[in-house]
Order: sequence, then C-alpha cells, then structure tokens
Amino acid sequence: MARKRTMNRMEMRGDYEGSEEEKEETDDEAADEEDEESEDEGESDADADEEAEGGEEDEEGEPVKPKKKKKAAPKAPAKPRSRAAKQVRMKLVWGVFNNSNQQVETFPYPQEDQARAHAAKLIADKKTTHFVQKVKLPLEVKDTKEKEK
Repeated sequence: MARKRTMNRMEMRGDYEGSEEEKEETDDEAADEEDEESEDEGESDADADEEAEGGEEDEEGEPVKPKKKKKAAPKAPAKPRSRAAKQVRMKLVWGVFNNSNQQVETFPYPQEDQARAHAAKLIADKKTTHFVQKVKLPLEVKDTKEKEK
C-alpha cells in the first residue's frame, strides 16, 4: 500500500525558525563568529594567564573581585512542642430519657434493671414515651490532697 503524503505545516510557515532559508542564515552567522574568535586568540599570553588565574577584568581594565557567598542566618532554636492533651477517662452510666431526648435520670452502669423500672414507671404515670440508653460521662478523679481536707 502506498503511504498518504501529508503536508509539513512547519515548513510552510515562513516565521518558523526551522525553515531552510533561516537555517542557511544561522549557519553563515555561526561561521562569522568562529572567525572572530580565532582572531581574538592571537592576543598576548599575559591576558591568557590572567584569565586562567581567574583575574577577570571589567571593561575599564580593573580586576573583578570574586563574589563572596553570604553566610546563612543562624536558625532560631526550635520551639518546644506542647504536650498533647491527656485523654479524659469516661465512665458509662444508664440514662433515662423522655420523648424529647432530654435526660431525666441517670443510674450507675450495674443498675440497668432499676433504670428500666424507672422508665416504665414514668411511662405509666405521665403516659408519655421514656427510654433507657447508655451515656458516657467524664470520670471524676479525686486527688489525695482533697481527701485529706
């Protein structure tokens, strides 16, 4: 099968750097620059020695001093990290709630039967819905100093 020939749009554009005319012009310019460089090589050996030693000169003939590197500013000491907040211990209790999710009464966890009985009593007396649910409360830690007082 014969390949379909496609147009090279880059070559068709006149402003593209890759066109053949511009390639020829750049080649000519490069050849001119090489000629100029070869003429510069004929300078005195003293100038070549100065350049080799790093004694570069500016336009006025004065030697250019090499730039000194700036020392980095000392870092400030790291701030001490704050301790993470201690986790508060929680205790589990039974809560008796009304229909509006308002806690009416609490009972210690082992007294689940008493909490259910209290909810049943409120249902019978007030004729409204009450239910029992587990509730987590922060555990109160008693210090030994408070006990002494």
